[in-house]
Amino acid sequence: MTSLVSLKRRPRSSTPEGPAPRVLVLGNPNAGKTTLFNRLAGANLRVGNYPGVTVEHAEAHVDVDGARLLLVDLPGTYSLCGRSSEERIAIHAVLGLEGHPPPDVILLVGDVTQIQRSLYLALQASELGVPTVVALNMADEAEKLGIDVDVVGLSEALGLSVVACSARTGAGLDDLRRRLVWAGSHPDAARGTFRTELPVEYGAAIDAAEQVVAGWLPGTHGGRARGLWALMSVEGGEDELTPASVVHEVIHVREGLSEAGLDLDLEVANSRYAWLDETLSHLLTSAPGRGRDLSDRLDGVLIHPVWGFAVFVVLMTLLFQGLFSWSDPAIGVIETVFGMMSAGVTSTLPEGLLADFIVGGLIAGVGGVVVFLPQILLLFLLIGLMEDSGYMARVAYLMDRIMRSVGLHGRAFVPMLSGFACAVPAVLATRTMERRRDRYLTMMVVPLTTCSARLPVYTVLIAALFPAAVGGVPAQGLVLSGMYFLSVFTALAAAAVLGRTVLKGRREPLLLELPPYRLPRAATVLRMMWDRSKVFLTEAGTVILVCTIVLWGLLTFPRVDVTALPGDIAPETAQIEGSYAAVLGKGLEPAIAPLGFDWTIGIGLIGSFAAREVFVATMGVVYGVGGDVDADSDTLRERIRNQKRADGAPIYTPLVGLSLMIFFAFAAQCMSTLAAVKRETKSWRWPVFLTVYMTVLAYVASLIVYQGGRALGFG
Repeated sequence: MTSLVSLKRRPRSSTPEGPAPRVLVLGNPNAGKTTLFNRLAGANLRVGNYPGVTVEHAEAHVDVDGARLLLVDLPGTYSLCGRSSEERIAIHAVLGLEGHPPPDVILLVGDVTQIQRSLYLALQASELGVPTVVALNMADEAEKLGIDVDVVGLSEALGLSVVACSARTGAGLDDLRRRLVWAGSHPDAARGTFRTELPVEYGAAIDAAEQVVAGWLPGTHGGRARGLWALMSVEGGEDELTPASVVHEVIHVREGLSEAGLDLDLEVANSRYAWLDETLSHLLTSAPGRGRDLSDRLDGVLIHPVWGFAVFVVLMTLLFQGLFSWSDPAIGVIETVFGMMSAGVTSTLPEGLLADFIVGGLIAGVGGVVVFLPQILLLFLLIGLMEDSGYMARVAYLMDRIMRSVGLHGRAFVPMLSGFACAVPAVLATRTMERRRDRYLTMMVVPLTTCSARLPVYTVLIAALFPAAVGGVPAQGLVLSGMYFLSVFTALAAAAVLGRTVLKGRREPLLLELPPYRLPRAATVLRMMWDRSKVFLTEAGTVILVCTIVLWGLLTFPRVDVTALPGDIAPETAQIEGSYAAVLGKGLEPAIAPLGFDWTIGIGLIGSFAAREVFVATMGVVYGVGGDVDADSDTLRERIRNQKRADGAPIYTPLVGLSLMIFFAFAAQCMSTLAAVKRETKSWRWPVFLTVYMTVLAYVASLIVYQGGRALGFG
């Protein structure tokens, strides 16, 4: 046995005249799939979009001994029943759905050092009847680790061509190219023989599902495997491409299994892994003590119930610190650049509507998009490093027990934690989760965590309305800490409620195989950073820009004649008071008065929809502070303390301040987040639902705090 032996030579024939066979390059994340694709493609690489989506993919024509192949690189997936957006692209391509032509061959790239996990995907492809060639990549690493695979025996067991190779060194690639050509010209012989063995009580349900989907999946040849795939994959929803009639019938069949107490997912996983365990026990040998010792020692610490959490807290603190403060210099540079642009327009153009529109609408809108870029890049850099090194799987394992208690997945913790910096990159980070239900549930609760945009609001209100200390106890620090703890508790409680109601779904255990530790590959991490950041800039950014321009219009019209103003009234204040935003603020006053808010606070709430921290600047304009106003402005704090109602009572009291902070803690006042949710769910339903439920929650919580405080005698 050797990790680089070839199969016994089979007859080869050149590809017949006509279109080049379409070869889909499929594999687990971090299996070296894209590296192998690039090695096979050489200089023929070109980039395009997958059908119907904006996600880019690479493809290349490859010539082999006079025959030609078309290679298409797919997003990484652990399963053909996956639920993440990138996994669904791969699944649709394999099944020939949503504009994808049916594949002629699948090149399944597996990591030979993690062969069981890689072959699980191969079993699914084989069972669906798609011609498949298996490339066991990283054979050079396997040799160093003392891992040896009987490739000929494995090929006979699977009924598929199997080639051991190394994308890094190029070993085995010539043989791999020839096998792909052979599979393209002999599709019937290139289909695998594996079939999942299940107890007889599952047979009727699988047959029923097969009849439902047979006409919808005509391009597959797996027989009952189509019904089995449908029962494990079809869930329905906005991003579900399955016809409604198929969804209804398949879910009905699956519910029948559940009512009978049968767990199809667990039974299938057990059957496939049992086959792999039995097969590999004869075909795989591993030298003890070579390479695994260090990995085992690291796992002894990193997934330990005590030390693992300690390391995790340190690493997440660094992640949190990075998103919170390391990105500040870059954000400051961006803000300075856009400030200079605004100043340049102001000094170049005469005062008037055009200059106001360019500065307050266009420049502010574009700046509101670009300013998130440092945090997004940094988040995906850190996540990419943890994912590529193998640590992210350990995080999911470590956190799953805690997160599962509130209906969330172990992988949800990192997006939730990054939400403390900004909900926008946190929403994008949910892509690391496989199931649609888990991703959506995480998106619905991430905005409840206290993001950095809320901090300026909390800072100015706490500093203006609460004493620094009471009886030697730091009151301001306790209030601020309390707001952060409240956000965590509320997010987890909301997940528990939504996971049992609106986003109720099948409970699925976290099944993962811990990958080996590796040094992250810079090219992989940087490509992921850029791809996901570009999506945000081009799609979510469009919505943010439009909303900023609309908000500018509300604060700018109708125009007020500032030449007729008394000398003690600032033009900015007069314009705000006469604007449509003021009309809306005064219209809101009857609704927000029970929360302790007046119409000026209502204007601030309208302004904060662009971004929560805009509340501070809006209040500065409303109260005539003028200039650049931030949370450290002593003048603004004084104005807040001194604002009076018509009867002479103060507008702001500690109780009003607490009520306002509670409202900001729960309300969905961030169009950037809503735009990101719209982009990720491809539907307006979920951002609308998010807005409604968070606004209702904010209103009710603020009402309870203010009215309850008054009932207890607090002013």
